[in-house]
Amino acid sequence: MENLNQNTINELKTVSTAPCLSLYMTTHRNHPDNLQDPIKFKNQVKQLEESIAQYNSADDSAVLLAPFEALLADKQFWAHTLDGLAVFSARDYFKVVRVPVTFNDLAVVADNFHIKPLKKYLQSADRFQVLGLSLRDFQLYEGNRHAIAQVDLPEDFPNTIEAALGAELTEEHLTVASYGGVGGNQGNMVHGHGSRKDELDIDAERFFRAAADVVYKEISKPSGLPLILAALPEHHSLFQKVNKNPLLLKEGIMVNPKSVDTERFLQMAWDVMKVAYTENLKSLANAFEEASSKNLGSDAIDHAAKAAAESRVDVLLVEADKVVPGMLDEENGTIKKGSLEHPEVDDLLDDIGELVSARGGKVVVVPKEFMPTATGLAATYRFELAGN
Repeated sequence: MENLNQNTINELKTVSTAPCLSLYMTTHRNHPDNLQDPIKFKNQVKQLEESIAQYNSADDSAVLLAPFEALLADKQFWAHTLDGLAVFSARDYFKVVRVPVTFNDLAVVADNFHIKPLKKYLQSADRFQVLGLSLRDFQLYEGNRHAIAQVDLPEDFPNTIEAALGAELTEEHLTVASYGGVGGNQGNMVHGHGSRKDELDIDAERFFRAAADVVYKEISKPSGLPLILAALPEHHSLFQKVNKNPLLLKEGIMVNPKSVDTERFLQMAWDVMKVAYTENLKSLANAFEEASSKNLGSDAIDHAAKAAAESRVDVLLVEADKVVPGMLDEENGTIKKGSLEHPEVDDLLDDIGELVSARGGKVVVVPKEFMPTATGLAATYRFELAGN
């Protein structure tokens, strides 16, 4: 699974070699449900082929669809899908993104990629990451309240003690490779020889420090997501001691992820995350209420749209699953209500959110029960214009 973050969105935005093909669909993790996924994918690709012809790009059809055909034939890929799949293709460009949430089926050809579903996923407040740590290696997981999946790290990522410490790894450690057991479970224990055990303990601290540093720099900082540590109980205090990652939650999971099934692991992760999630949403709502009392916040859609166009929105809370049909003029922020049946009418909440993100603001998708307003949005401003 690609470590989806804002960089992915930014990359997709830079591709402007029309036509741009975007495909979204729900997939399945397990057999036999996943047997239907390639069939559905093939039908979606057929829709793309028909759309390319309408786009007056029939000559590009074979080139643009060739990567889709290769993906369709990849049996290994279809045996390891998650809950949602997004595929993007343009001339000399092809990207596959798997995420642990479902998507509405969509196949569209346009001048740019259709990225709203990915952005909405990134803006959801319930997302988190889990660091599964043992004395030998670590894995990264990403999920939300509904699902969790392991993230495929780059091949050269230093997620083993050998890769992280290299020449600094003690000779004693190399001769006791099973110290701590596979995945952190107790295996060959070290008895006596205090200096030998001391060296292994030093290696463990070095590895944990290296793991904490690389995870913070390469994973947590780009994603901005809360991080949960999953490890044997005796490893938590040492990792917390060497950790400098402010996104690591104080509470953790007291097992190695490899020792529990996915459903149980998700429940344990969400039990930890739920507390931070609830506190975060309450804090965002309180911040909006305080800003509103100082004329630095509004739940009026027209007011928020104008502020977004003027780059004044600092934080925008958007109610999940709520749709307000209309059209937004990004230049001046004026809006016009309408019906989604009209081809030029879209979701105003989504469009305002995109504008806020483009102007450097933060957008958070919030469940209805945590929204401080009934209009579908709550905007906190950086500053208020005179006379407003």
